[in-house]
Amino acid sequence: MANKVDSDLDNLKKIAQLQDSISIKKQQNLVKKVILKDKEALLELLITRLIIEKNQPSYIDAIIFEEICTSNELEICRKLEKLFKGGIVDLKSSCGIDYEPLQKLLISKQFQKADQLTQRQLCNLAGLNSDDKRNWLYFTDISILPCEDLNTIDTLWRIYSLGQFGFSIQRKIWLSNNRNWDLLWDKIGWTVKNSACRYPDEFIWDTVAPQGHLPLFNQLRGVQVLSALFEHSVWNQRDIEIK
Repeated sequence: MANKVDSDLDNLKKIAQLQDSISIKKQQNLVKKVILKDKEALLELLITRLIIEKNQPSYIDAIIFEEICTSNELEICRKLEKLFKGGIVDLKSSCGIDYEPLQKLLISKQFQKADQLTQRQLCNLAGLNSDDKRNWLYFTDISILPCEDLNTIDTLWRIYSLGQFGFSIQRKIWLSNNRNWDLLWDKIGWTVKNSACRYPDEFIWDTVAPQGHLPLFNQLRGVQVLSALFEHSVWNQRDIEIK
């Protein structure tokens, strides 16, 4: 049995950097096999990848983290909390915004609440506050959004959805369809038979949604804001990573 666990763990390490949908499914299956017999080994793999080797979090790390969190091994869960303090993403903010609530919502797959919180946080980044009647962004607001914070928000969505959601995912689909907005709306499920989905009931608040379906981000306010977001300088730093 030990040899079988070691074999599964070795296979997991070999495909840890792969991010296509088939590989992610294999990673999930292997993690589920290993965790039944050796949760400590998975925790050690997480520690090695993120703390010792200082890798940026990938989907495999989110899979391992979530599986360990749902286990009943109290001592291992305590170690996880001590080392990673509730999540695996570095919650950097140049404006002092606390992204821990967003991280918790995304870990627990509460995507509608996470979407609403994301919208509020983006408004805060643009200088809007609770006294402002406007709770959406103009395209002129986008350029002042800090790269560090946009990167944190996108990473949270991307990692905890295992590549299903995030601004960078939407942007990648947009670019791959020659920046055609109608094709984007169709691909990410914001329109059905050329009719715009109605908020909130006609949107899908689950990872069974089309890739790029969330976050919504001003989906009812035309293309200028989203175009400005997709042209934001943050993606110049991220293009290599998300290909």
